[in-house]
Amino acid sequence: MRELRAVPVDGSPDSVEDLTEALRAALDGSGPAVVPGTDVPPAAEVPAEVAVVISTSGSTGRPKHVMLTAAALAASARATEARLGGPARWVLALPAAHVAGVQVILRALLAGAQPVVQDVREGFRPAGFARATGRLPHGARRYVSLVPTQLGRILDDHSAGMYALAGYDAVLIGGAALAPALRTRAEDAGIRVVTTYGMSETCGGCVYDGVPLDGVGVHLDGGRLALSGPMLASGYLDDPALTAAAFAGGRFVTGDLGRWDGERLTVLGRADDVIVTGGEKVAPAAVERVLAGQPGVAAVCVVGVPDPEWGQAVVAAVVPSGAGPDPDSLRTAVREAEGRAAVPRRVALVPELPLRGVGKPDREAVAALFTTPVE
Repeated sequence: MRELRAVPVDGSPDSVEDLTEALRAALDGSGPAVVPGTDVPPAAEVPAEVAVVISTSGSTGRPKHVMLTAAALAASARATEARLGGPARWVLALPAAHVAGVQVILRALLAGAQPVVQDVREGFRPAGFARATGRLPHGARRYVSLVPTQLGRILDDHSAGMYALAGYDAVLIGGAALAPALRTRAEDAGIRVVTTYGMSETCGGCVYDGVPLDGVGVHLDGGRLALSGPMLASGYLDDPALTAAAFAGGRFVTGDLGRWDGERLTVLGRADDVIVTGGEKVAPAAVERVLAGQPGVAAVCVVGVPDPEWGQAVVAAVVPSGAGPDPDSLRTAVREAEGRAAVPRRVALVPELPLRGVGKPDREAVAALFTTPVE
């Protein structure tokens, strides 16, 4: 067994430097295993091969403590480096307690230098991102990992942050689905966007732009997505029942639905989020993709709300852009792409989507926006 200790991080460069040194020691075996942040699991020890424990509630709200080995973390970092085209300098603009932030640190160490850290104690600011970018060596290859909300703020700011971002060799976008319109805006600005899919149990992103990283296997069982490969976690700390349910036969069974054609993965969202309306099953992510591709839509979240006649009704919260969308056109687009059952009964225009964690839509809060009966 191995000692486990917490390393608090508050978004400051000093705290990230402390975490970086603790991670370095955890990976080479000279120090205890590390749990970033202050959410320390009950156990004070972990199996000897475990280097990092990520505390997460995932998409379910149930606290989990994901055990990651040094070998799994290294496999993930090497696969990312290979996919992106080689080693580079990294900027850390994400919370360091999340797996995506930890992986930025580890990828930077693999490339031979600590990451440049943006101070996010007061929140993410495009100007702060530009300053952090300015500390990178001139001419160095550079990567960064962001969530869609951060990308949108940089594009909306029309300041030095946008020009700084265009200088990156790859901009990884994960944590939540990237709206097609936002990706188009970014690419039109010369930003090299790479969307990622993964979770703490896979050491972060393991599918880039729908294509698995080298060594990653994609499997479907009744539409439920399972992943395999050397970057899988070794299980959940002090929860053998949950570990046995999620990790079986060398695969991690996710809570997501997906489509896999043998080459490219399309994630359809959480199985728990599926809306059953009038006996028909509707995947919110499929409806969101249609709506996000329509003119006047900056962001969207689709949920189901109780309905006395249909059991659930499909509703959509839409953040407008420009002159905004035409609700009738939105419904027509969904009907043509996904069928009548998927058409939102109500469309609410909102200034922004409620978010949680590192930028994921808060679906419970979105559902609460529709408190009046659906007509």
